[in-house]
Parts: sequence; C-alpha cells; structure tokens
Amino acid sequence: MIVRFLFFTILLISSSVQAEQIATPVTDLLGRTVSVKLPVQRVILGEGRQLYLVAMLDKENPAKRVVAWRKDLIQSDPATWQQYRKRFPLLEKIPTFGGSEQGTFDVELAISLKPDVIIMNMDARKAIVDSGYEAALSSAGIPIVYVDFRYEPIAHIPPTVKLFGKLFGKMELATAYLQFRDMELKRVTSQVNKLTSPLPKVFLERLGGYSDECCMTFGKGSFGRFVKLAGGENIAASLSPGSFFTINPEQIVSTNPDIVILTSGNFQASVPGGRWIPLGPGADIKEAQTRLAWFTTRPAYKNSSAQHNNAFFAIWHQFYNSPYDVIAIQQLAKWIHPELFSELDPDDTFRRLHHKFLPIPYLAGYMVSLKAEGHNSDTLSDTASR
Repeated sequence: MIVRFLFFTILLISSSVQAEQIATPVTDLLGRTVSVKLPVQRVILGEGRQLYLVAMLDKENPAKRVVAWRKDLIQSDPATWQQYRKRFPLLEKIPTFGGSEQGTFDVELAISLKPDVIIMNMDARKAIVDSGYEAALSSAGIPIVYVDFRYEPIAHIPPTVKLFGKLFGKMELATAYLQFRDMELKRVTSQVNKLTSPLPKVFLERLGGYSDECCMTFGKGSFGRFVKLAGGENIAASLSPGSFFTINPEQIVSTNPDIVILTSGNFQASVPGGRWIPLGPGADIKEAQTRLAWFTTRPAYKNSSAQHNNAFFAIWHQFYNSPYDVIAIQQLAKWIHPELFSELDPDDTFRRLHHKFLPIPYLAGYMVSLKAEGHNSDTLSDTASR
C-alpha cells in the first residue's frame, strides 16, 4: 500500500511539473528572440484568421486558449466563421478588436487580459512600435511574437507552424501537418521542375470585385509565388519588388495573358453589393460562375488570349493568408497545366486535410472556373454577355 501510494504521488507531482509553464526563449519570424511562458494558456490572436492553424493544434476546442482576437475572420471569411461558431459557440464570447493600423487595438484591454503571448502578423510590427503598444506591453511583461502566412508563405509557413506548435506545446501535430503539406506540394513541384517549354502567361487579379478599380495584383510574393510554383509566368512579377500593388490595365493588354485568375471571397461586410465572388465553404458555384463571367468583359482583358479561350478562373482569397497554401498551388497547377495535372484533385486534398487536421467538415466551394475542366472545354462560354 505504501509503495502504491508513493507511486501515485510521484505521478501527480510529475503531471503538475509537466503542466507548469516554463519561461522559454522563442524566435519569431522577424528574428526576434523573446521569452514566453510555455506552454501558453492565454493567447491574444493579432489576426482572427490565425484560427485556421489554432484549430489544428487545439482541435477539440480552438477557443480554450484565446482570450481576445482581431475580428477580421468574422468580416472577411463569414462562411468559415459560421462553421466554427456553430461547432464551438464559446468562440462568440471572445472579445474582438480591429487592426492596430486603424488605431482600434485596445492595449489597456490587452494588458488587463494578462495573456502569456500576443501573436501578430509581421506586417503589423511598424504600427505596433510607432503607436507605443510594443513598449507598453513589454513593460507589462507581455511578449509579442510575429508570424507570417501572407508575404512569403512558401518560406514562412513552416517556421510559423513550428512556432505555434512550440507555443502551444503541440509540436507533434505541427510536424504532422508540415509533412502532409510537403508531400502534397511535391506532387506539383516534381512535375513542374520538368517543364522546359515557355510557360503560360498568367495575370492574377487580387481581390476581384472588392472595388471597381482595375487591377490590383500580386508581385513576386504571396499568390505570385504560387503561380511560379504551379508552372506559370506571373506577368506582374517583374513589375514590382513587393507582394501587393495595382497595375495599369494597359500593361495587362500589352502582355496579353493566356490565363486570368482572380482571388475573391464574400466581402459583404466591407463592400456591400460589390462584384466580389462569394467563394468559400458551401459557396453556390453557379452564382460564382455567373459573377466570374462578368470579369471577362473588363477592358484590360479585351482581345487577350485568356478572353479568346475563356480561360478565367477564381479562387478563395484567404489561401493567401493561411497555412493552406498547398491547396491553392495544386489548383493553380491544374488550371495552368490541365493535361499534366489531370489526375490531381485539389478538392480531395483539401477534404483530406480537413478530415485529418481540422474539427469542421469540408464543404466545397473554394474554386470556380468558366470551364468544366482545365481551360480546354467551352462550358458557360455564353455567360460573358450577362
């Protein structure tokens, strides 16, 4: 009896030690080394779309560590928000805030919530420092770590996922996802690396329908990098060293793209009644096709090879700001090289990702084409006049 008592006492002590937080140095995506008590138990998400990854690591309850978050997920991806809200009602009770760049980040509220860490996107750093928030939080003993899905996703998603895994004490899950991602990415790159002929010219219209302006696009980073990995020539890559900018429509006309791909989504909260294409989980694909068809009439695409071949496609904008980049890369590869990737099924890849890593079911609706398959058939060719 005494031996058994001592055995259980040791077990209890051991478990309490494992649960105890230990101040540990971590390095963020800006190369900053900060001390964080691990595993974190109270977290502020500087962007709500970080839930895409948090839900992988805390699959049983993504709300359990989050004490506040930015409201961008609710506004920019309402369909996904509804899925998570219904599955995890506690998410609705989490306080929200706007972006630090709009001056709506409540630093006093953040300090009062006593988080173990605040996780910010690295592009927010300048606003955080200039506003004095970083200094105020540091004085209160609250560390900030900066991550990135948006600017250099190919290079930065692995260390960002690993950083989350370390913070949450879920490195095994983080590693498993990165292995899945790497395997699925190689299904594209192993074939693209063999291409020797001139690559199809692709124009990316960023945030299609978010405004009447033409044409926002991607440079060398973000979706622009996706196009390169998928075996296309992003015609805007050489025009800007940055990731996001607006191109003159005349430049598009002069380059004559073979393929036009829009990123879009349900932006009703920001642009009521806009021409955006409501892509996302459960989207009405027929409605999405009709909305996509309007873009073929833009003057920038007049008489282009893309217009002649009806080679217009649209994809969920949030792929640019999530750990799911490989799904977009697979879909772009299938659109750009339909014969080479005839066996590739990005929908199935995303379905398997959901089944293995996420707590919500997969609902199709993230990609749409004016063609039934690739860009060699003539489905819906009459809709451009609507």
